[in-house]
Amino acid sequence: MILLVVIASVLIAGVTIYQYREQSKDYHENRLERKEEQILQSISYALRETTYPVNTENLELIFMDEIYKIADVQNVPFNIYDLDGGLIKSSRPAFEADSISNCLDAEILNNLKIAANKRHIEKKTAAGDNYQASYTYINDLKFKPIGIVNLPYFEDNSFSNMELREFLFRLGGVYLIMLLCAIVLAYFISKYITRSIQTISDKMTQTDLTKRNEKIYIENPTEEIGKLVDSYNGMIDELEESAVKLARSEREQAWREMAKQVAHEIKNPLTPLRLTVQSFERKFSPDDPKADAKIKEFSKTLIQQIDTMSNIASAFSNFADMPAQQKETLNVVKIVKLALEIFTEDYIHFIADEEEIIAKLDRTQLIRVVTNLVKNAIQAVPEVDSPRILVTVASEQEHVKVSVADNGIGISDDFKEKVFEPKFTTKSSGMGLGLGMVKNIVENYNGTIEFTSKEGRGTVFTVKFPKE
Repeated sequence: MILLVVIASVLIAGVTIYQYREQSKDYHENRLERKEEQILQSISYALRETTYPVNTENLELIFMDEIYKIADVQNVPFNIYDLDGGLIKSSRPAFEADSISNCLDAEILNNLKIAANKRHIEKKTAAGDNYQASYTYINDLKFKPIGIVNLPYFEDNSFSNMELREFLFRLGGVYLIMLLCAIVLAYFISKYITRSIQTISDKMTQTDLTKRNEKIYIENPTEEIGKLVDSYNGMIDELEESAVKLARSEREQAWREMAKQVAHEIKNPLTPLRLTVQSFERKFSPDDPKADAKIKEFSKTLIQQIDTMSNIASAFSNFADMPAQQKETLNVVKIVKLALEIFTEDYIHFIADEEEIIAKLDRTQLIRVVTNLVKNAIQAVPEVDSPRILVTVASEQEHVKVSVADNGIGISDDFKEKVFEPKFTTKSSGMGLGLGMVKNIVENYNGTIEFTSKEGRGTVFTVKFPKE
């Protein structure tokens, strides 16, 4: 709409300027013809009333005084030339007549002779104004040419130019108002047209696989918008069905993976346990003087393997059944220090920006997060010449940040995406549940856990908890 108004205003302004120029051109041509006709009629009348013989030689005598009278009556100057182009008489004063050509160009005479209407118009530009001059034969009473009348005409366009400027100014004002109205109208029409699309856009932005998505209901939608809304609502139905199927599939897959992991971890101690029992059965003799010692050693081995299986069961139980969170008002700096007291390694260092950073967290789960991260760091530095683990606590606006950095072996790029998977581990022992459990604890508090690692240089785990 705005573009149409602008284009229309430009086109109408262009057409108006063109029309004014054409009208001005036609006006001056018609006015020149009328003046020329009036001059010729006055000359014919003078020729009929003169007592001199009507010929070229007597034109100067005939119009000696008459030329001034005609010029005054018609209010236009003119000149009379003979048939060879020589000036005979001019109506202008003597000081102005000096600028008049005393002899016409041969081109003018030739064009006048060959013209069908025996009339020639010369167009020039002088001092920025358009100048026209007409040349026409003067005929005697028998219509025989005896001279040439020259009528100079300067086009005065000042009035028409002023009218054109005023018209364009008014037209510009009208189109400025129309343009403003078009902008306002286009704005409200576009808002009206796109309100339904905006509603659909907002709903699509809010679409989330993890929650139930609302359908769109619009009163009296257009046919196109109605189809779009129906398509979106249909997509929401399909999305919910797919989400249910995906959740069921993921649960089943998780149980299968967990069952495989439990079976694998339990089989590990069962194999040496079976070998120990078989060896004892084959080699044990009641008459052996060392029978008591062998029974004690056998019992010790069995107890160790049973303890290993118990630890495996406890680890899976802790991961699968996290205790309910108890939000306590804690000094995070103090609790982290407490968690580090169980470690005897002298290369573990602790730094805190403040003596007291208060947050609402579960004491037990915070200790579990810190100890698991430190254990992972300890297991990453056994092959380092100068091992170092740095634990820091800092306050960041509405969050408390706990970082555990080590200079250990680091994590390769191939394993970075699997670090928090429950069953993932790069160690020869352990079940790979520690970081998965830490991630669950942190996310249950709406916190975040991230890490940066460079192979051979070390790893930094960063946990952020909201203070409230």
